[in-house]
Amino acid sequence: MDWIEINIYTTSEGIEAVSGRLYQLGITGLQIEDAQEFKDFIDKNEPYWDYVDDELMVKKDCETYIKVYVSDNEYGKETLLAIKDSMKALKEFDSDINFGRLDIELTNVNEEDWANNWKQYFKPFPIGEKVIIKPSWEEYNEPTDRIIFDINPGMLFGTGTHESTKLCIEASERYVKNGDSVLDLGCGSGILSIISLLLGADNAVAVDIDPNVIDISYANAKMNGISKDRYSVLAGNVITDERIKAQIGYRKYDLVFANIVADVIIALATIVPTQIKSGGVLICSGIIDERAGEVAKALKDNDFEILEINKDNGWIGLVCRKGDLDA
Repeated sequence: MDWIEINIYTTSEGIEAVSGRLYQLGITGLQIEDAQEFKDFIDKNEPYWDYVDDELMVKKDCETYIKVYVSDNEYGKETLLAIKDSMKALKEFDSDINFGRLDIELTNVNEEDWANNWKQYFKPFPIGEKVIIKPSWEEYNEPTDRIIFDINPGMLFGTGTHESTKLCIEASERYVKNGDSVLDLGCGSGILSIISLLLGADNAVAVDIDPNVIDISYANAKMNGISKDRYSVLAGNVITDERIKAQIGYRKYDLVFANIVADVIIALATIVPTQIKSGGVLICSGIIDERAGEVAKALKDNDFEILEINKDNGWIGLVCRKGDLDA
């Protein structure tokens, strides 16, 4: 398969706004090149180096951009049009031009070139106290008591490095219990649902609006020893599709993940109560700081108690408990 590489040019101040809009479109596999962050690193450490490669010095002066990939097919091109529309709307909103030019640059790449360019930057890394995320092509031979989660996220989906995903994984370490049934809404490459199974959950259902997630999530589950009798992946819109809601099932989940964006979580606040058990836990993230109050209100209005509000670099994660609908 061929892919379209999309570079969106912005500023350090615009990274959060652009990332949030991409998340809203269901795009979680972001590569961020922040010129200011790189410049600060070079300036801070340059006195201690005998030599700095000219290529690094050039990079210090580059423009900040966010890189994403979409498949070069009908679905990917629809996503590309949505990205263009979203950046146009953001540019109109940004009257003071704090977010830069927000121009989009496209490159067509084949799968082999993409993989060779991207995989070299994805290395094993720990999250929380119990998990190590390890790309499938990397070795990890150090002794550890942590769960090692192998992943090949595919071209379009997250690797677990984003702050919102980290917040969900860290919360799952505290709230996943042995024998739990788990629902993962907006599952991407299946990170949260598969890790929950590795942490002791009995079974999980993962759902995403993008049909490409099915093969990728099943492949990641198999890589981690999770069979289809414990793990189901569905494609569809859980907010509008009654068929998907019925497939998911009602009042059966001990824990639900929703690592999406504020607007979708607000819409889900009326849906999730029909799927989650009374007393069940909802872990949600993908929420920028400015929207956390709206999300919390929507959840409280639908009988969720806020147990935790966690923060990481401008992103918010909420942990909630569902009240008893029959009380």
